[in-house]
Amino acid sequence: MAFYVCGHLIWAPVAGAEGFLVFVSILPQKYFVEKIGRDLVNVSVMVPPGASAATYEPKPSQMRLLSKAKIYYAIGVPFERTWLKKIASSNPKMRVVHTDQGIEKRSLAIHHEKKPSEGGQPDEESHKQGLKDPHIWLSPPLVMVQARNILMALLDMDPTHQARYEANYEQFMMELMEIDAEIRGIFLGKKGMTFMVFHPSWGYFADAYGLKQIPIEMEGKDPKPAQMKALIKIAKEEAIKVIFVQPQFSTKRAEIIAKAIEGRIIPADPLAEDWASNLRKQARQIMTASGERH
Repeated sequence: MAFYVCGHLIWAPVAGAEGFLVFVSILPQKYFVEKIGRDLVNVSVMVPPGASAATYEPKPSQMRLLSKAKIYYAIGVPFERTWLKKIASSNPKMRVVHTDQGIEKRSLAIHHEKKPSEGGQPDEESHKQGLKDPHIWLSPPLVMVQARNILMALLDMDPTHQARYEANYEQFMMELMEIDAEIRGIFLGKKGMTFMVFHPSWGYFADAYGLKQIPIEMEGKDPKPAQMKALIKIAKEEAIKVIFVQPQFSTKRAEIIAKAIEGRIIPADPLAEDWASNLRKQARQIMTASGERH
């Protein structure tokens, strides 16, 4: 029997497959787990394409399917705060693995209004309180940590295939190192380069490659008029001509700023399933956007 959510196939048995069912919260995790588990696992994704990992509510069909799962890989996205206990209780035999274990999370930026004499710039680094940024899957060095957590759970659940899991893991680590080196090459000599986004998804990516993300939305809140004015000022000062927007959120505020700076908006989906291609694409887009400033 196949299972669908919002018209999207989230899981179907594979003819002749020996894999056991594993659940993940978001699509990029599917990429990671399949790289290590290969045909030994069948991966189902809780948040389907186009849905928000902040507000998603699991469907009854998904809750029923969880009864067949051996592992649930959590990652710390907002919907888990409400649903993870319910997910775990739906199948007491299922192991819940926190793939963010061992990762120190950065604080999400909050809007900080300065007086005009102070420049009016929201300063990420001056705020260490507030919500923690869940977007750890957008940094290859942090994915290496997550990959280890994924591997250890698979070895514990299915020790008879240890050699295969470990070989797959080593291949995946090589891929991650190659992607990391490639992106570092793209931004070589660009330390401190700024880019503007609507939703602050790319903070860990920026940290990894010496960039600075300037978000419009912070802690799930749209900017107030004074904050919009400050953001427009920053964009003009930084000669920013591109604002990256996430398809899971409204682009209205980003469009207002783009019009004010005579710029444009470009989609950048942090939840794309083809994680490697998406990350490479986003790196090139940020670099290209930098070149549009002059």
